[in-house]
Amino acid sequence: MSTLIITEKPSACLRIATALADDNSLKKFEENGVTYYRVKHNGDQLIVVSALGHLYTVTQRGEGWVYPVFNTMWVPSYKVSRSARNTKSFIEVIKKLASEVDVFVNACDFDLEGSLIGYSIIKYSCGGEAVKKAKRMKFSTLTKTELISSFEKMSGSLDLNMVEAGQTRHEVDWLFGINLSRALTLALKNTSGMYRALSTGRVQGPTLSFLYQREKEIQSFVPVPYWVINAELELDGNRYQLEYSQTRIDVKAEAERIVGECKGKPTVIADIKTTEYRQNPPVPFDIGSLQVEAYKLFGFTPRRTLNIAERLYLEALISYPRTSSQKIPESINVVEILKGMAQQPAYRKIAEEILTKDRIIPNQGEKEDPAHPAIHVTGNKPERELDSDERKLYDLIAKRFFALFGEPALKESVKAEIHVGDHLFYLKGRYVKEPGWLRFYEPYFKQEDIILPPLSIGQSLPTPIINIDEKYITPPSRYNPSSLLKLMEKENLGTKATRADIIETLIKRGFVTSQPMELTELGFSVIDVLEKYSPTVLSVKLTRDIEEDLELIQENKKTRKEVIVEAISALKPILEEFKMKEYVIGTDLSAALKKLWKKQNYIGLCPKCGSGDLTVIYSRSSYKRFIGCSNYRNGSCDASFPLPQKGRIESTDKKCEHCGYPIIKVFIPGRRPWNMCVNWLQCPGRLAALNNKKKTAAEVSK
Repeated sequence: MSTLIITEKPSACLRIATALADDNSLKKFEENGVTYYRVKHNGDQLIVVSALGHLYTVTQRGEGWVYPVFNTMWVPSYKVSRSARNTKSFIEVIKKLASEVDVFVNACDFDLEGSLIGYSIIKYSCGGEAVKKAKRMKFSTLTKTELISSFEKMSGSLDLNMVEAGQTRHEVDWLFGINLSRALTLALKNTSGMYRALSTGRVQGPTLSFLYQREKEIQSFVPVPYWVINAELELDGNRYQLEYSQTRIDVKAEAERIVGECKGKPTVIADIKTTEYRQNPPVPFDIGSLQVEAYKLFGFTPRRTLNIAERLYLEALISYPRTSSQKIPESINVVEILKGMAQQPAYRKIAEEILTKDRIIPNQGEKEDPAHPAIHVTGNKPERELDSDERKLYDLIAKRFFALFGEPALKESVKAEIHVGDHLFYLKGRYVKEPGWLRFYEPYFKQEDIILPPLSIGQSLPTPIINIDEKYITPPSRYNPSSLLKLMEKENLGTKATRADIIETLIKRGFVTSQPMELTELGFSVIDVLEKYSPTVLSVKLTRDIEEDLELIQENKKTRKEVIVEAISALKPILEEFKMKEYVIGTDLSAALKKLWKKQNYIGLCPKCGSGDLTVIYSRSSYKRFIGCSNYRNGSCDASFPLPQKGRIESTDKKCEHCGYPIIKVFIPGRRPWNMCVNWLQCPGRLAALNNKKKTAAEVSK
């Protein structure tokens, strides 16, 4: 009896083959760039081969770049996308190996994507009867113990409900994405002759709409002034801030009156309230909370966090990250994990302390995922040196795991009511009496203690220094990748596995800047058009209803056919409306894109010749971009300036104070935007700064 085991990624392939191999039975083979392994497990012959993600994808049945299109089929990915051309060799090798075996095993990640990847390969690459002979391995870590257990206890058939839900999601998303994107792009092309690939989709549209609505709130916001009473009290040589009982005063004269009435008045403690409370340990990480915490602590975008977590999973250091669970079930041997962590010097002390406890039970959250437990460390040592980002995320996950076993933290807060004349102020203090689990989560829990000196009711205090600060009501803040992900989760848009990708897509398409997430002119234009002519595309309810239908497929309460028919019924009137309004939609998009092009490519008047326009130009030979003068065509001006080759460029209508040349703004994903003089190579301001830096360095070296 021989078995073909299909994994999702090459690194998982090696781990599974190594875990299942009897002593000295692992043999490595390579064919046409595809690595696979032959091993013996309890005497049976196994072949372990990897996919490369999705080897098959959905596309339209028939040809033509038109819409609407509702007939779909599944084909090899390399026939649809040039970027997937290397999947062809994987399909060919798997087809060849399939002819040698009797049993097929899907050992891809246990989620919708992994179930679909394995099923598609078995169905289309291994022959029509292969699905009937297929089995399913289910695991949450790539540790040897769990992989052996997963193989020996694998289910006798594929998880077809998850497969059907995965197929339906891909087909519905494809139907919405391809039809709506073509509708936008063709409206522009057919009306103005301009071509620019524009896109929207079932989840992308509503998500972009959130950013649009927030941007409108910010732009229409009118700042209103208010005044705050600030007071500072000196006690035992230390300064403490007092809070006035009224946090905001809307009239300046009223604030001035309060300050006047407090001057020279006796300051007395009227009451002291001490509150002691316990703060329970945190709950385990699911993927959403890990992404939020990693953004807050390290500035990692959700996509970056997920990428790093997947690498740690494939190294068998953490459990499967794409989970919505906040529970660690009893089936997971937390004592063995702690013993494993105790073998790592950085965690030995914490792990050993937890192991001495009489009761080693982790704190649990409310959310549950039937497929996988919460994210946790496995206890394995890293087999290589982790890079900086991997170390940060691994340490965060490890410390969170330890914190689950800690005692509640005991904290105390003190609130003293202080009368300055007839006016009430508060003096507040707080500190940690017993850190409990906080010790295990350092340095990721931060609280600055405010320890007050001994106080008593009726105690007279020095007169505080009181003044007024003028402030303004601030507009709502822009979303960042973390807060947008939380909103998507709350509104049930996308899945735990796709939300980060949607956010990255909005940035890559040029609809929003990365940090903060500010809508670009292009983003405004697309949403303006959709909101004006086809608001259903932006409907959160429509997207949420489809998500709920997909969950019902997993629960065997709805069929794939039913959901697709309903999705097409919702999509048809949207596309018919697009067809009817194609001219006005295309006209609006054309005007917006011309405005955008001018903003992104027109830099300003050329200071060298005084008559030409400086614009962004792309070299025909090298395809590199630079800024050049429009008068170069008639030979009257040769002004040109180099540009960063990555990121987006925008003019600012500002001029450099040193040389008078235009200032541009540069947006590169992952970095804060910055202003730059186009004449930066010769700008006197920059050259002077460089000279000063050299002089300082020379003085230091002396």
